[in-house]
Amino acid sequence: MRNNNTIQLSKEKKEEMISSIKNYFLEERGEELGDLASSLILRFIIEELALEFYNQGVYDSYKYMNDRIEDLLSIQKY
Repeated sequence: MRNNNTIQLSKEKKEEMISSIKNYFLEERGEELGDLASSLILRFIIEELALEFYNQGVYDSYKYMNDRIEDLLSIQKY
């Protein structure tokens, strides 16, 4: 059963992210991670952290749209 709150990724995007994790650990920490370790890190990020980033994006979009709507009211003619 899938959790509806979990962010779903395409196979291609998941592979790209796993590759990015592997590259990061190699370049920044000098550690070579395998596919399994990188997959587990990605899964942790998705399950534990991603919803916070998603929710922040929703909030930022809401604030941006509200600011634009207020700008729209400024062009009213009296």
